Amino acid sequence: MEKEEYLEMVRSVAEEYFRSGTYYCSEAVVETLNDVLGKPYEDDVVRLASGFPIGMGKAQCLCGAVSGGQIALGMVYGRKRGEPMDPEMFEISKGLHDYIKEEYRSCCCRVITREWRGDDFQSEGRRQHCIKITGNVAVWVVNELIERGKIDPETAPKIKPNVVSES
Repeated sequence: MEKEEYLEMVRSVAEEYFRSGTYYCSEAVVETLNDVLGKPYEDDVVRLASGFPIGMGKAQCLCGAVSGGQIALGMVYGRKRGEPMDPEMFEISKGLHDYIKEEYRSCCCRVITREWRGDDFQSEGRRQHCIKITGNVAVWVVNELIERGKIDPETAPKIKPNVVSES
């Protein structure tokens, strides 16, 4: 699969996890990256991201998609006890921060979504805005991992969202 096609698949999966209500932003990014990496972590790894949506538990601080992206980067670059820190961890982590800051002028949920202040996802505009950011973060992370030789789109798993169906 070509790189651009793979990245569009990643975007689609991350956005569908959020759109379907299966996950919020941070969880959708973590689940998507675990899928892309071939599930090196149990499915419940997504639980690590559950406190971050809507700017850390609705505090509207750090964007949840960014938090999820940082967790996802740790899935690849994180260290185990006694190991030295991989210098690339800081470089790529800062890169995600800088990308979001350049794209949205802030990493703060409250700032990024100020147009919908107090909305709490009541409008379709706010919902779609956050879905798009979620997809953008997942694509940014996967693209960086491809560029740095951590993922090969030719051999990486083809993924699709495993969404919770409405009963």
